[in-house]
Amino acid sequence: MTLETKEALENLTRSFETFKSTNDERLAEIESKGQSDCLTEEKLDRMGRELDKLQAKANSLQVATNRPGLSAKQGMDAVQIEKKNQFFNGFIRKGHDVQLDQKSLSTTVDSDGGYAVPVELDSLIEKRLRDLSPIRTEANVIAIGSAKYKKLVNVGGITSGWISETGARVETNAPTLQEIVPPLGEIYANPAATQTMLDDVNFNVEKWLSEELAEEFSYQENGAFVNGNGVNKPKGFLQYTVTTDDDDSRSFGEVQALKTGISGDWAAADPSDILVDMIHAMKSGYRSDAKFYMNTSLLAEIRKFKDADGSYLWRPGLESGSPATLLGYPVVEVADMPVRAASSLSLCFANMKRAYTVTDRMGTKILRDPYSNKPYVHFYTTKRVGGAVTNDQAIKLLQFSV
Repeated sequence: MTLETKEALENLTRSFETFKSTNDERLAEIESKGQSDCLTEEKLDRMGRELDKLQAKANSLQVATNRPGLSAKQGMDAVQIEKKNQFFNGFIRKGHDVQLDQKSLSTTVDSDGGYAVPVELDSLIEKRLRDLSPIRTEANVIAIGSAKYKKLVNVGGITSGWISETGARVETNAPTLQEIVPPLGEIYANPAATQTMLDDVNFNVEKWLSEELAEEFSYQENGAFVNGNGVNKPKGFLQYTVTTDDDDSRSFGEVQALKTGISGDWAAADPSDILVDMIHAMKSGYRSDAKFYMNTSLLAEIRKFKDADGSYLWRPGLESGSPATLLGYPVVEVADMPVRAASSLSLCFANMKRAYTVTDRMGTKILRDPYSNKPYVHFYTTKRVGGAVTNDQAIKLLQFSV
């Protein structure tokens, strides 16, 4: 652990203790006066935002410490390095035609114009996508080479039993299989740079391009994996039919949603009870790797919750590299999760690796366009991405409704 990381964790610890003391003051004011002082609420909000910043800083420092070097020359011979330089210094910077072959860089000219980017740039984009896109990081990501990915799911029907060594074997029932085809769509980004920037030898064009593409792709992916309607884009996990039926009684492809009992709000008696119910609604085999997913506004509310013994349900990640937890399960902030409102599905508890599958069609295509918007050079880049819930038992939702 670096000195900077240690200092960040110590600051986080001190900030959380101060936050708890201030929240205890707020609760005491409510108990004695029937409401809390507005200055106390403002102070608590400021401290909550500060906690978010400190947790993010501690996590980023730990990730940076553990991240291996991203040298594009690792594992490349002299010919591959030369081909790579031709791509960036020839095609990207100058617009020169380059002859790149499948063997050296997995790069080909598309029949409609443009190039499939070198595998090194493709990997760098994917690395940054994992850093930027929380659902992609958590989900099961599969690289595919065809237009569709299909998965067969056994939803029951097969029978088995015990029998003696010489006993007669009876015929068993065949399993019932369901086919899942995650919707696939094309995602695009169109970053631009001036030719002057590209001509500057000190301008790191590979780093710039990978960052620009990853940021734009992540913005689109985050929304689609949560709320996508499945038409020319992934189907988000909040777009499935929800029901209160448990795993043994609901139809395949439906997602169980627990209800708070109050429209747009938590249960008045003890809002923490429904969180415990969410956890235990999931089968234990999925529960060990499950996490809570919510946006920052809902997290700010939950951070103030206590259990019956007066202990806070939320705890910051105070060990190096540890995430913040809620009832012992990691918390992932997802900006595209809806804010709390009437009938909103604002909280998710899921083993996302088992619940949601992201499909990546191999190969990112790029087209250099210096003509449409002079003096800017645009790099129109596309990739095909799909996504769908592939195990509805590994995900639970909380609905703020009666």
